[in-house]
Amino acid sequence: MDRGTATASRPRGIRGWLLATVSGLALTGAAVAAPYTPRSDAEILAEVPPGTAHVAAPALNLTRSRLDVALPLAQFYITRSRATGDLRFLGYAEATLAPWLNRSPVAPVALVLHATILQSRHSFDASLKELDRALAAQPDNPQAWLTKATVLRVLGRYDEAMVSCDHLEKSAEGAVTTLCKESLRSLTGHLESAYTAVASLSSQSLPDEVRAWRYSELGEMAERLGKDDDAEHWFSEGLKYAGDDFYTRTAYADLLLRHGRDADTLRLLGDYRSMEPMLLRVAIAEKRTGATEAVKTDSFLSNAFAVEEQRGDAVHRREQARFLLDIEEQPAQALAAAQENWRVQREPDDVLILLRAAEATHRPEIAAPALEFLRTEKLEDARLTPYLVGAK
Repeated sequence: MDRGTATASRPRGIRGWLLATVSGLALTGAAVAAPYTPRSDAEILAEVPPGTAHVAAPALNLTRSRLDVALPLAQFYITRSRATGDLRFLGYAEATLAPWLNRSPVAPVALVLHATILQSRHSFDASLKELDRALAAQPDNPQAWLTKATVLRVLGRYDEAMVSCDHLEKSAEGAVTTLCKESLRSLTGHLESAYTAVASLSSQSLPDEVRAWRYSELGEMAERLGKDDDAEHWFSEGLKYAGDDFYTRTAYADLLLRHGRDADTLRLLGDYRSMEPMLLRVAIAEKRTGATEAVKTDSFLSNAFAVEEQRGDAVHRREQARFLLDIEEQPAQALAAAQENWRVQREPDDVLILLRAAEATHRPEIAAPALEFLRTEKLEDARLTPYLVGAK
């Protein structure tokens, strides 16, 4: 989702995409299966994603000579990737930017867009390097600072992320700076006061994107405070302004699933089943309700994760861990995926899946680094409380 005048993608559901492989344990048998061979030349292997065929050759040629054409097209592809979950769009975006990334000097705006692509693939270190290059050339670039804060937040490097938020004071609107800072304070022992500050922030004059971001943050904070009714209200409000923000929609779905509201979950995700994170929640709800579609959904997800493994693009590691735990009922493999995910991501949901998988395998010691992280950062989350009782 974009964040107003200083916009940045939100890599949380996007924040759950990780380029890595699991060491030691194979996640699924399909992960090492032989490449699929079509039965005939007429067999359809994939549909061309909507929105890709419209770009005519003359326009594509222009992107090589005109930055003002290349940038909007790359941004369009990034937006399509977020809306559909189709990683091919990121490849299209990167190919569009490639001629401009090979020039010297590289325009800061091109570096920031490239960093956004890398962030979406969870190549976080590479993303930070591109952002630093952009900021070296343009120190007051609000998009670069906000994107950097977002990446550092995912990595659990909260002090550094706050420094990036501080830089926004000079170049971004006040609401963006406030949201950037308070979202971090909510993760470092100041959840109640951060929630109050964001709730008090007037949304009257905010752009729809920033207003949706505010509602999403409020929903997260309310849920971590144990105020689930309020969280549902905030998530619902956020979707009015950014209906295609799949992170907010999946967070809302998780809230419904936690309360056993499977039918509501299926209604919420009815038209958003093209992405693994969405489809995972659908699969959980279908399994609970005994829906006839459950087997087909599970098979599709299993194949999707296997394809990511084969491509080396296993970017939905958190979702894969949850799939293995809640759908496939393979806790050992789920723990392996959750551990690999934890090596890269340090969000509350990353803590949660690691704790759940460690408990399911009766290996609580595996989650010790996550528990230490909670204590060090003073992270508060009502969902984690049951797993903390008796923890050393």
